[in-house]
Amino acid sequence: MRILLAEDDAMLGDGLRAGLRQQGFQVDWVRDGMAAEREISTGDYQAAVLDLGLPQKDGMDVLQALRSKKIATPILVLTARDAVPDRIKGLDLGADDYVLKPVDLYELGARLRSLVRRAHGQIQELLTCGAVQMNPASREVTFEGHAVTLSTREYDLLHALMLAVGRVMSREQLEQQLYSWGHEVESNAIEVHIHHLRKKLTPELIQTVRGIGYTLMRPKDPA
Repeated sequence: MRILLAEDDAMLGDGLRAGLRQQGFQVDWVRDGMAAEREISTGDYQAAVLDLGLPQKDGMDVLQALRSKKIATPILVLTARDAVPDRIKGLDLGADDYVLKPVDLYELGARLRSLVRRAHGQIQELLTCGAVQMNPASREVTFEGHAVTLSTREYDLLHALMLAVGRVMSREQLEQQLYSWGHEVESNAIEVHIHHLRKKLTPELIQTVRGIGYTLMRPKDPA
């Protein structure tokens, strides 16, 4: 799950990035409001963590600009501004969550997973498609009730497809969700990961839509 972190404090930002990466998030980090607005507007992020006291452009202004451009990326405001009027303003401007510093990193991870789950219309914590079940909190995957061991990239790819069940995702979209800045992507990486997932789970799980991308289809209910 790829997210954007907008935080100007170097020590805090480094700690947040490291802690979220330990929980399996792919994290891109920017340190000013202009960069935050630009990257959220143009990048394919599942969610964003936005500080309010950013240089160049205040986080409230960033939030307002993004929502005025119809950018629907889930945004969690993480700030030291604890006044009730600030919280009300942030939520009214379109923040999906408003969290005060300091925050427990595992709580932050849980809140981000919840935001992403709701953004994709998923109500339950566990993601299910046929005999495949995924627990995003523990990063555990089972097939027909048996645990399946996946690599980090295999898990992230399956997670992206399970969040978008029934929709086709291009190779480029999958690459953007799996790899943060500074990670080189081999030309056939997505195809290799999909090959491994089909072997570990079932060949019919991930379908190739020729010339477009890949999709994960829910089994039809029996007549």
